[in-house]
Amino acid sequence: MGKYHLSKAANNQYFWTLRAGNGERILLSEMYTTKGAAFGGITSCKENSPYDVRYARLTSTDGKPYFVLKAANGQVIGASEMYSSAQARDSGIESCKTNGPTSPTQDDTGEK
Repeated sequence: MGKYHLSKAANNQYFWTLRAGNGERILLSEMYTTKGAAFGGITSCKENSPYDVRYARLTSTDGKPYFVLKAANGQVIGASEMYSSAQARDSGIESCKTNGPTSPTQDDTGEK
């Protein structure tokens, strides 16, 4: 089973990653100024990740495929890593669809 990891960056902002059951990162969020806002981003990911229409399949300037997950309003929720092929990227999207909606959240911030 996958898991969301909520973390705090060196600049005191918060972010989360969605990881597959094998620990591989599927999605990385933007930075949030509050822990509550980061939790809101996780909720948005859970709500939007099941829907294929929410994924933008993109290619970086150096030709590597990746994807972003967007909310209904078009705002980016999270971005994937760079993949070696479009097929690998599409497998990452399927993993996000599988793990995104129901994965639990682990708070790694060290805060109460």
